[in-house]
Amino acid sequence: MSSPAVTVQRETTIHDAIGQMLEHKVGCVVVVVEGNAVGILTRSDALRGAYHAGGDLEEIPVERAMSSDLLTTKRSRTVRKALQTMQTNDIKKLPVVEDFEPIGIVTMTDIAGAMPEQVREARDDIKRQDEWSN
Repeated sequence: MSSPAVTVQRETTIHDAIGQMLEHKVGCVVVVVEGNAVGILTRSDALRGAYHAGGDLEEIPVERAMSSDLLTTKRSRTVRKALQTMQTNDIKKLPVVEDFEPIGIVTMTDIAGAMPEQVREARDDIKRQDEWSN
């Protein structure tokens, strides 16, 4: 887990959010309202939002580009459960929260680097479950 999570407000501009990503060398920021995680803005979200908005990045708020169907995990959950959530939902970054406040981010890179054998085993398990359910 990368900690602490880099956070921005909904009204932060895409330009400033990208600046935060570059400054902290991360691929996403967690969007918060009153300290609670309400969305995530990844580099891909920022590019897509900028393209569709077609305006000045210094004027477009992150809330227009963020993913608001936020999935999170808790520090107490296992790496395997986090990986399963990420694979099932086709996401590469999963905010870690305590009482809705972001405390870190788990990424596929974190998981793959820390537990390569478990990643292979979990993928195999998930594939078997998918085959059984279809």
